[in-house]
Amino acid sequence: MIRSMTAFARTDGHLDGVDLAWEIRSVNHRYLEISPRLPETLRTLEGAVRERCRNRLTRGKLDVTLRYQEDEADPNLELNEALVKRISEAARRVGDLVMHPGQIDPLEVLRFPGVLKTTRVDPEALQSKAVALLDEALDSLLATREREGEQLAKLVLDRLTLIGEQVVIVRAALPRIRDHLRERLRQRVEDVLETADNDRLEQEVVLAAQKMDVDEELDRLEAHVKEVRRVVEKGGQAGRRLDFLMQELNREANTLASKSIDAETTTAAVELKVLIEQMREQIQNIE
Repeated sequence: MIRSMTAFARTDGHLDGVDLAWEIRSVNHRYLEISPRLPETLRTLEGAVRERCRNRLTRGKLDVTLRYQEDEADPNLELNEALVKRISEAARRVGDLVMHPGQIDPLEVLRFPGVLKTTRVDPEALQSKAVALLDEALDSLLATREREGEQLAKLVLDRLTLIGEQVVIVRAALPRIRDHLRERLRQRVEDVLETADNDRLEQEVVLAAQKMDVDEELDRLEAHVKEVRRVVEKGGQAGRRLDFLMQELNREANTLASKSIDAETTTAAVELKVLIEQMREQIQNIE
């Protein structure tokens, strides 16, 4: 199954007074580009985020955001008594060095970094919960990309069928076009000469037919259509291969248009180019 590069996924979780929510947005990109946005509390998870994304995806621009919100309820506070003692001892020593030392304000001591810390949730448990939620978000993202890829595959296969129909139309028209070409040339010769030289006429017909011969282009169109169908039905990482095949299809359609000497084949060549461009736009989103 082929996968789209465009998708969105979100997962939510809760652990000991902390709400966590992952959001992953994915759009088409030539390579895999990962942009994590993490809260300071869980900044150390960036390496794990990149590794997990690389293990699951090969192409696409990913915005991976983790939202962190603590409950409004008061957390449990833990006093670092050893640090308070060191601060008090340092304050006493400073007091011995000045002439009029003041009293130590306990509230000022509490403001020192590290004196108070919350014990709401264990950091390792929080990281484990966040990583588990990330895996769920990636599962959801992949499922969405596969569903959208299924729709893209259907659109591409439908257009391949229409391209095949245009090839059939051109092949069926070729005998009529050659007969018409022969008659036109005969008329031109007769306009110049009283008696047409059949040998010379056939030579001119052969030369003109060679210039407008599109059998080779039609054969290659059919071969490319068959290969596109095979790649789509095989699935997997198909985007780059399909993009190359679109270039090949477009090249044959351009050659067909340049060789056309008939309104029907010209119309068919234009229709082919439209169908190929529509496929190309869809394939740009395929991983």
